Amino acid sequence: MSENRGRIVRLALIGLVVGFFSGLFGVGGGIVLVPLLIAVMGFSQRTASGTSLAAVLPTAVSGMIAYAAHGSVDWIAGALLAAGAIVGSLVGTWLLHRTHQLVLRRIFVGFLLLVAARMFFLVPDRAVVLQFDTWVIVGLIVLGLVTGTLSGLLGIGGGVFVVPALMLVFGIGDLVAKGTSLLMMIPTAVTGTVANVRRGHTDLAAAAVLGLLAVPASLGGAALAWAVPPLLGSILFALLLVYSAVQLAWSALRSRRKGEPT
Repeated sequence: MSENRGRIVRLALIGLVVGFFSGLFGVGGGIVLVPLLIAVMGFSQRTASGTSLAAVLPTAVSGMIAYAAHGSVDWIAGALLAAGAIVGSLVGTWLLHRTHQLVLRRIFVGFLLLVAARMFFLVPDRAVVLQFDTWVIVGLIVLGLVTGTLSGLLGIGGGVFVVPALMLVFGIGDLVAKGTSLLMMIPTAVTGTVANVRRGHTDLAAAAVLGLLAVPASLGGAALAWAVPPLLGSILFALLLVYSAVQLAWSALRSRRKGEPT
């Protein structure tokens, strides 16, 4: 009984931390959640990825509502991103079932460091809004496809890829990019989670605890986002990604030393 209670407490604390960062940075939270589930809860990479994607759903919904209340969601862009992401999430979860865990960890660490490097040099303009034309529409769908694949494969909501891409490639302001990213994650998380559950890669009980605590924390993080200067927000986000990459790499190294499967 005490062991089960301790597990719930650890999951609750992780949910609070992940929800806060989700709201603050416009990410689903998987970028932090996957390493924590592996390091703190002892989940395998596949189970951590699947559980993370399921927990992303309530966090994304609550965070998106908070950004929408301030007019910081581009609904058309979100719909286009979601259209591509739904297909991509199915591709990603299919690859998850067939990819070696060591390969998954290397991909995830490399992905974190790549995004971190870009964020250090990113100073977003919050006054910019997206102007649509044919290439922008096609580009958003392709971005959604790539993001959905990463989401299903790595167990992330996709915000760490979409938010910088919307700012760097499409020139959109950071607050609208974050709110739109959270909107896109909702259908992606649903389709990816259904596929992961069918393949046995999701701990639904853990995801429920994580999501329940992450929701109020995400609202607090979203409220703080408006008070953080754009440059500082980018630097903090980059540092967060570096920390997560180091943590996941150390977890993988420790597992190999112990002779555990990776």
